[in-house]
Amino acid sequence: MIPRIHKQGSNTLGLLHYLYGKGTHEEHVDPHLVASFDGMAPDPGRDPSVTKKDLQHLLDQPLALLDADQRPDKHVWHCSVRAAPDDPILSDEQWGDIARRMVAATGIDPGDGAGCRWAAVRHADDHIHIIATLIREDGRRPDHHRSGKRAQAECRLIEKELGLHQVAPGDGTAAKRATSAERHKAEREGRERPAREELRETVRRAVAGATSEEEFFDRLAAAGLLIRKRIAPSGDLLGYKVALPDDRNGEKEPVFYAGSTLTPDLSLPRIRERWALPAEAAASADGSGPERPALPDVTGPAFARRRASATTWQALLIIDHGDDGTAAAQIAAAGEILDALAKTSAAHTRNELREAAFVFERASRSHVKAVRGHDRALRQAARDLVHSGPALGRGEDGATTAMLIDMAFFLATAAANWHARKHHSQQAAAAEQAAHHLRAAYQAAAAQPMALLRQRGQRLAPRVRQRQADLLHQVLPELAERIRAEPGWSALATTLDGARRAGHDPAALLAEATRRRELDTATSISDVLVWRLRRSAHLPALPVSPHGTPTQGSPRTMSPAPSTQPAPSAANDANRRR
Repeated sequence: MIPRIHKQGSNTLGLLHYLYGKGTHEEHVDPHLVASFDGMAPDPGRDPSVTKKDLQHLLDQPLALLDADQRPDKHVWHCSVRAAPDDPILSDEQWGDIARRMVAATGIDPGDGAGCRWAAVRHADDHIHIIATLIREDGRRPDHHRSGKRAQAECRLIEKELGLHQVAPGDGTAAKRATSAERHKAEREGRERPAREELRETVRRAVAGATSEEEFFDRLAAAGLLIRKRIAPSGDLLGYKVALPDDRNGEKEPVFYAGSTLTPDLSLPRIRERWALPAEAAASADGSGPERPALPDVTGPAFARRRASATTWQALLIIDHGDDGTAAAQIAAAGEILDALAKTSAAHTRNELREAAFVFERASRSHVKAVRGHDRALRQAARDLVHSGPALGRGEDGATTAMLIDMAFFLATAAANWHARKHHSQQAAAAEQAAHHLRAAYQAAAAQPMALLRQRGQRLAPRVRQRQADLLHQVLPELAERIRAEPGWSALATTLDGARRAGHDPAALLAEATRRRELDTATSISDVLVWRLRRSAHLPALPVSPHGTPTQGSPRTMSPAPSTQPAPSAANDANRRR
């Protein structure tokens, strides 16, 4: 149940006309009163002898008794309360009780016999509007300070008592929601999302992996956005606004949104924080510390995805073992990885990846301040994904996409667990929802490469398959039977055999892969182990025939193991513990 305190107004009759009207799309059905300050207010919706002006006079009567200089300019208080889509339809009596609880909780009518006059109007099944005059019967102003938070707290209690969908409590770090006017405009114009949300997604993608203002604004322009920069008299850039070319107001002018109004971390100062170097990197840059090796250029989507998978694993370690500020930075940068994946992946995974990035945005912000700079490796990985270009949905591109999505799923799960430990309810729920979309994207991306790996495994000689089964029972005695019963067991068997042929110790690799992180959240343990082993053993993501012939699009040879940027100290410590 979502309460919303609207801006205070000065026109009681105008608001009543809206509440009792047909709505902008004739969506208001049977407008009528469900409760009022005295239980006897006239209802112009059900009583044909009553006008809206009659109700307005009654509500504003305390205001009329004041001298002109004592009347507040903004005296109309307006609150809407909306049920969740999956909640049952409540009766008028239930909505009336909710209205009385809301005005009491917010201080509009606290029950002392001298509260403000108010009325609750219902014109749809799922919500009510409460209108009140902000002058008490005793002529004083009501104590409605922080009424939004008080309304939220009361709604949480109502949800529990009525068995309704329980909304996770907020912490004030969420992006501003699209207004009802913006939503209606989007519906009217046939947009998938309101302009505010489209712009937020486009700007986020432009930020992903960007390393300078010039690159950021070039990306915005390439995405087709209109840009308006705010320049100081000194010539310094202070901020920016963006607009969709076809989103116009009544005067046919573009509707611009400042980055900070899209979401707090898209303001120009907050974006600049992403480009900051950590202290040790800054020391290296000015010559006072050891020089860091430069990363080689990424040569294609598959290489970018393999390197991003390795970097994502480092981020997992930091979230699990690092301090709060560094972990928060990794989670924030994880959003850039998801944005870059959504932008560059094939059509059959794009929608789920886009939804994952969209909902994870809420998980990327909390009151824990992200220590920027230590997320440099993840942001570089996002940059690699963008600059390597779109990936094909098949061959090594498709297989490494599945590999990266598999790792991103665990990254989202780690973020959800971290937020849950910090009691960040909304962020934890958002990360869990992102993980759900990533699981669906993985299933689409992995279908073809896992089928090829399973086919190759089924063609192994019986003695080779038995050798891998014995190895599995030796290393993972408690999980062996479960793994062998999974469809992916054949793919794991051929991966273990491939690791042996490449000169690795498959038992050591398997033991390391299972020690790295829990497997309980995996739908298929064998799938997870396949991608971990193929990455750590530097095997092609798709199998190669015994004669060296690539299998349906896989490369003849695999590039050397991609080097990754040195991780912050927390990750290095965690690696030593591994």
